Amino acid sequence: MTDFAGRPILVTGASGGIGGATVRLLRAQGADVIAAARDEDSLSALVAETGARALAFDLTSEESIKGAVDGLDLWGVVNCGGFGGEIATPQDTDIDVFDKVMNINARGSLLVIKYAARSLIRLGKGGSIVNVSSQASLVALSNHVSYGSSKAALDNITRVSALELGRYNIRVNSVNPTVVMTEMSNFYWGRPEIGGPFLEQMPLGRWATVDDVAGPIVFLLSDESAMISGVSLPIDGGYTAR
Repeated sequence: MTDFAGRPILVTGASGGIGGATVRLLRAQGADVIAAARDEDSLSALVAETGARALAFDLTSEESIKGAVDGLDLWGVVNCGGFGGEIATPQDTDIDVFDKVMNINARGSLLVIKYAARSLIRLGKGGSIVNVSSQASLVALSNHVSYGSSKAALDNITRVSALELGRYNIRVNSVNPTVVMTEMSNFYWGRPEIGGPFLEQMPLGRWATVDDVAGPIVFLLSDESAMISGVSLPIDGGYTAR
């Protein structure tokens, strides 16, 4: 198992379920974790529990991201910050919501990579970046045109970043989870007429947990995945294997 001791790793979206689980697992394995969110107060309980460092910045603002990340000594990054947006078809989408989803999920993650990569290159120790994408980027899901499009863009950002940063021994990968049944997602996927048919098509037949996602994220950060770069890893109970 990789010894993460002395490796500073930035986790955005740390106030959320997957981000928080990732912070906990990384801290348990000795990493120096910088837990980031838009509001530092939302991180207080996680910081008290884990001893992670808190950092606040706004994923919609390049100035905010640059000010927080540029010059920060880093070995790894987990881009977990995101926005779910709307439940809408292409013909019903609110284009302002679409723009916001793209702005946070794709543009925001790209800007974190832009400024974090400078530090990884400057330190010359290689590193690993993991972007939290979605199953919605790999298959068409009804009413997910905004979210799925933003995560498809993030997957391409992953591949291009892997191509460009590989010369510095920096790996870049994505994880693509299925539905994690949180309070936020329950309002849609918890409806029997929607969630039931979805689970019937999934070989493992259950929703993902935050720990189901955090584990593969930490694996892709670890030395055990040293030859893996540029992949989009489904964490979907076999759904996309259909």
